[in-house]
Amino acid sequence: MFVRLLIIIAYASAFCSVRADQVPPDVTARFLAGLPVPGSSLEKKTSDPAWLEHAAELDNEWAQFEKTQLAHIREWAAQALGPAFTSRRSVFYMFSGPDFLYPNAFFPNAGTYVLCGTEPIGPLPDIDAIPPDLLPSALANLRKTLESSLNWSFFITKQMKVDLQQPQLTGTLPILYVFLARAHCTIQSVTMIMLDSLGDIVTSGKRNTPGVKIVFTSPNGEEQTLYYFTTDLSDGGVEENPAFLKFCEQQGRGTSLIKAASYLMHRSYFARVRDFILANSDLILQDESGIPYSFFENDKWSVQLYGRYFGPIATFKEYPQPELARAYAETSPPPLDFSFGYEWHPNRSSLMVATPK
Repeated sequence: MFVRLLIIIAYASAFCSVRADQVPPDVTARFLAGLPVPGSSLEKKTSDPAWLEHAAELDNEWAQFEKTQLAHIREWAAQALGPAFTSRRSVFYMFSGPDFLYPNAFFPNAGTYVLCGTEPIGPLPDIDAIPPDLLPSALANLRKTLESSLNWSFFITKQMKVDLQQPQLTGTLPILYVFLARAHCTIQSVTMIMLDSLGDIVTSGKRNTPGVKIVFTSPNGEEQTLYYFTTDLSDGGVEENPAFLKFCEQQGRGTSLIKAASYLMHRSYFARVRDFILANSDLILQDESGIPYSFFENDKWSVQLYGRYFGPIATFKEYPQPELARAYAETSPPPLDFSFGYEWHPNRSSLMVATPK
């Protein structure tokens, strides 16, 4: 109860902090992403040595990330995912945190992306509110938060909890801003929202689920929507507050992505979200840390495997999947030329695409 109260207070503070004269969110996103903002009120800040260093480092990291990951994912997805690659259907990405880049790379045409995590949203990023002497540390901390996702394809939850509590640029919003800007998307609007117990969007109320709605246009000019909600997806959390899954139900059947999910759905007390994904997905793309392979019964699901399976990493050694190991041994799946999940070397990553029969 105390933790939930803190989340509601933080949300209310973020909502009330919005100023009429605040810099447009797309300009803020480009500034945080180390991209030029010509003609804007932030342009003069881009001559700051701290920002120039920030931009140079992100340029280098992004060039490498694009070369080793995103370019390969887009090429693979266009060939392997068929109609799902071009579909406008909603994408559900449970346990995602602020990881927008991967659902966008696999499913670039989705009309709606629904992300969630236990990480707080934070207030709207306000560059003008950051004292000049604190801007270097704020930008450096933002790069530090992005580091694991760009280098290893996933966020480290414990590390992110510390990074997102820094005094400046707190929460998941600055990360989402950077990812949207670097994905060549243009942010049109950002709205702090809440979900009531029925999963409907409201602007106030007690015990509601905090979220943010970002409307943006893709590089090809299509309007898309990104939602991020702070929520607890354990059975106990869903029992206490079913708002998020009810909201997802309202989106209709969609596509599900699961990556680096800490093997949570291998545990009995994450059955509700696991059952939701199985019941409401026309396609599930995941690594071995998602839904156990044994749940994809042969008479109900078609499963295509890719890459190689070596078993769980040491941190999750208690979750071996002998059925999955046997399936890999018997079918010789096609290789992957990008990394996916906890096995961050391409030649050690596994991926499965499941579609209901």
